[in-house]
Amino acid sequence: MSVPMNALVISPVLVPLATAVLTTLARERLGLQRAISYAGVLVFLGCAVLLVQLAASGTVPSAAFGGWAAPYGIEFRIDRTGASLVLITALMGLASLLFLASDADTGEHHGLLLPLLHGLLAGVGGAFVTADLFNLYVWFEVMLICSVGLFAIGGRLDQLDGTFKYLVLNLVGTLLLLMAVGMVYAVTGHLNFGALAATAPGIPAALLVLVLGTLLLAFLVKAGAFPLFAWLPASYHTLPAPVLALFAGLLTKVGVYAVLRTAGDVFSPAPAVLMEALGWIAAATMLFGVFGAAYHWDMRRILAFHIISQIGYILLGIALASEAGNAATLFYTLHHIVVKANLFLIAALIWRYTGSYDLRRIGGLYAAKPALALLFLVPALSLVGIPPFSGFWAKLMILQEAIGQERIVWTVVALAVSVLTLYSMMKIWMEAFWKPHPDANWVLPKNARVAPAWVATLGLAAVTLAISFNPQALVTYAQAAAATLGGP
Repeated sequence: MSVPMNALVISPVLVPLATAVLTTLARERLGLQRAISYAGVLVFLGCAVLLVQLAASGTVPSAAFGGWAAPYGIEFRIDRTGASLVLITALMGLASLLFLASDADTGEHHGLLLPLLHGLLAGVGGAFVTADLFNLYVWFEVMLICSVGLFAIGGRLDQLDGTFKYLVLNLVGTLLLLMAVGMVYAVTGHLNFGALAATAPGIPAALLVLVLGTLLLAFLVKAGAFPLFAWLPASYHTLPAPVLALFAGLLTKVGVYAVLRTAGDVFSPAPAVLMEALGWIAAATMLFGVFGAAYHWDMRRILAFHIISQIGYILLGIALASEAGNAATLFYTLHHIVVKANLFLIAALIWRYTGSYDLRRIGGLYAAKPALALLFLVPALSLVGIPPFSGFWAKLMILQEAIGQERIVWTVVALAVSVLTLYSMMKIWMEAFWKPHPDANWVLPKNARVAPAWVATLGLAAVTLAISFNPQALVTYAQAAAATLGGP
């Protein structure tokens, strides 16, 4: 394999890590640090576009390191699924950096903020392209280290409290994952995905249920699934908006991706009992997430609970254990990353104009900022699944397959959760935009530096609209990606 191809294969890790190092060296010079950060994320985005083009042409670029061929060497392998997720990761990194250039709830510009952010992107990118189970665990650890740093960097009491909750509950998942990786190696003698796929049919059924079940449980902790989601709403609201949007869009999706990669690809077909259990976990995740969102009044907590409920939809697609279900899972994941990140960024703009995240203390934005009201509707209606927005097509793909498999209870739960999601989005709309501001003396802040924030949110809204009005392009891509899953 040529050197340029090798460089392209490792770019999802190499570029963010190099950017993290360079921004660390430039931490005393904020202007230079920002310039390096933008350059790094743009290079990352360019490499991701090339990887998607390669994957779409049918090429599956791979590289094994250390002079050892697979399955013994560390391998990166980038198929359609991984390439598309790397691209969306780079896009989220760019949107977060743009928003950081504004004064819309960005927090303190600490010298280590950008290095940690790029380190987080490296961890996410590594998880999406690795073809080795132990190295998947390593990239989860990289994400955990950078995430804890981003939580604690502000030093406020609520941030330290959120850091502790996030760290403790995620360490449980980390230890469980390490134990599961050891069990897989003890049973198969391999950790490479390809080698595991080849040996999986020879594992006794009961032993496979135990090993794969432990592995999936660890990933479900990372994904924020029921009943292991308490760390997410307890900590996310303490983060600055750009970092929060990055967390909301990407971190739980890495857990979901790991479930899809193991149950839907490496160990496919997974034991039916595990897929059945996963389906009921998905239904419970949808319900408990949306109930939490309906209860709260803080926009960040509402949207954090909606992360959980939407993870339930994605897990349901995996639980259907079919090619159509896997295609729906990828489509839903890509759509939801964009929509959820944008909602958090728009919530920060609402905070900047009104002075609070509490819906009971704000209002009047429809008259004062009608463009923001229209902008909010794009991701909000997509999250609900109102046609023709992207969420409608994502949910339609999952519901079609669920109905086709006669999963009536799961279908009813998914439809009911959509109704309750509509209630939450209407609550934000009515309280933040439609009702008058409770403070009669309220006026819009002057000299607010929000132009970069508008660029970021409008860009993500444009991506949502592009998927909404031309869904077939992404549907075709997702179906082709799903066709490559599920075999040695």
